[in-house]
Amino acid sequence: QVQLVESGGGLVQAGGSLRLSCAVSGGTFSTYAIHWFRQHPGKEREFIAGISSSGVTTDYAESVKGRFTISRDNAKNTVHLQMNSLKPEDTADYYCAAGQFLAITPHYWGRGTHVSVSS
Repeated sequence: QVQLVESGGGLVQAGGSLRLSCAVSGGTFSTYAIHWFRQHPGKEREFIAGISSSGVTTDYAESVKGRFTISRDNAKNTVHLQMNSLKPEDTADYYCAAGQFLAITPHYWGRGTHVSVSS
């Protein structure tokens, strides 16, 4: 069974940075595309970033483009989301997810980590 565990969330002031990590176990990490989603209270989960299994292709939501960077380390079965220039509206629960391809809904999900950005 594939398991994903997010870490790195916390409280930061607006303009600051955080780096989220997603550790993946129980599967062949190098074959999975990894996605990051977030969910604001009372709203649906939204895609924010994704990286292909090879790491060659990345994709970002317009709301985070230029501020967030996704990367993967296939040797450590880990994906990172570097978040810079954080805004209060980035406050949300952040989830990583694994799937076969970047363009389809991922199958495996982590439990999330909370990010809070104060103004």
